[in-house]
Amino acid sequence: MAVERTLCIIKPDAVEKKKAGAILAHLEEKGFNLVGIKRTHLPRTVAEGFYAVHKARPFFGELCEFMTRGPVVVAVLEKDNAVADYRTAMGATDPAKAEAGTIRKLYAASIGENAVHGSDSLDNAKIEIAYFFPASEVAPVA
Repeated sequence: MAVERTLCIIKPDAVEKKKAGAILAHLEEKGFNLVGIKRTHLPRTVAEGFYAVHKARPFFGELCEFMTRGPVVVAVLEKDNAVADYRTAMGATDPAKAEAGTIRKLYAASIGENAVHGSDSLDNAKIEIAYFFPASEVAPVA
């Protein structure tokens, strides 16, 4: 396996509950390295640009409203098989269906307030990381 990078967003619901540190610790315990991290409050235009792929879907406005209601923590995670391993660590979008010990089972309240975002492919991870992090803000590839 090759070392990969993926994007993690700890969403406003988890930040409001003061669970960002616990989520990051959980990921480090799973072997992820944090190679870029920042706390920010997304302007509406940034949220709309990031989620533009969902623009035609009925939940787009609600999603952007949610993502801009409070601070988020955006991080670049690195490890072998990072994309798939992070998706496993996140758990199912619906926390009621998420496996025990996953981030969403531990910290999410609902399908809409599901604590974290993760890239769904290596190609999207590269696009999403670049959306939030200029190369100078991410550690060089080891």
